Amino acid sequence: MHIQAVDKLKIQVLVDNVTDSLSSVPENVTHEMAYLRKNGMTELSGECLCCGAHGLSLLITASQGKAEHHLLFDAGPEGEVFARNVNKLNAPIGSVEAVVLSHGHWDHAGGFLTAVDLIKSKNKGKELVFHLNPGMFYQRATTSHNGGICPFKKVPTVNELEQRGAVVVNSNEPRLLLDDMFYLSGEIPRVTEYEKGFPGHVRQVSGSEWEDDPWILDERFLVVHVRGKGLIVFSACSHAGIINVLKQAQKIFPGLALYAVMGGFHLSGRSVEKIIPQTVTDMKQFDLEMIIPAHCTGWRAVGALGALFGDKVVPSAVGRVYEF
Repeated sequence: MHIQAVDKLKIQVLVDNVTDSLSSVPENVTHEMAYLRKNGMTELSGECLCCGAHGLSLLITASQGKAEHHLLFDAGPEGEVFARNVNKLNAPIGSVEAVVLSHGHWDHAGGFLTAVDLIKSKNKGKELVFHLNPGMFYQRATTSHNGGICPFKKVPTVNELEQRGAVVVNSNEPRLLLDDMFYLSGEIPRVTEYEKGFPGHVRQVSGSEWEDDPWILDERFLVVHVRGKGLIVFSACSHAGIINVLKQAQKIFPGLALYAVMGGFHLSGRSVEKIIPQTVTDMKQFDLEMIIPAHCTGWRAVGALGALFGDKVVPSAVGRVYEF
């Protein structure tokens, strides 16, 4: 599969768990307050700022010559925070041509009906293609230590998305998107010994029956190739394990270097924090120039990554812009 190299890549964080406009950032990163000042903010106030929320949403813009494509990767946990942040940032949401849901969890899909409505209200009738796979639609839940079930809100259905004007592609197959500038993965092979998914996660397959579902096999990652740098990998939650994700990206594009990885690395919570040391150590093999932990990575893992990789670690925060 041949991915086209892009000349420029811009990522705007629309939703993330964290807000941080004070930490220093490298030249290719603009934090929220600086971005707002550049775009017309005349008075700093709470009313100007974005809200952090448990989830992730990235607006990704790829440019190649005169061609430019906009893709929305996830939409955060609910519509109100998505709409607020898009409006505060004056993000070009009407330019979005394709939408990708990384996996079937509420904290990535809860804002999508609002997102589709916003996009369609501003895109002057252009086609909006929404990419999913059939494994995303199970009822999911977590189990407690005493056997109780906490169900997740289900993701929007194909019918709901189509009723709002989206063209839905519901397929398990990997594919290239938008003039072959974006690669959307298929199922991610689980090859490491220690990345064991999401313990305690279950799904409902028929009636009221629940079955263990630690692997969350519907999860997908996204890749963009930036000319002169290499591959930028986006992994929204990394239930598959971020090392498994990076190994698969490397396998699919063996002649291209991995340059950066961005997303939730699924290293917060008692069941997975124990694998932080091995994950951080194994990340050295990819020789990444930038590591951008977000969402479910957790402060312990961010600290461990920073201790080993130093300034190559630039954590995500809501409203922040990354340019490559």
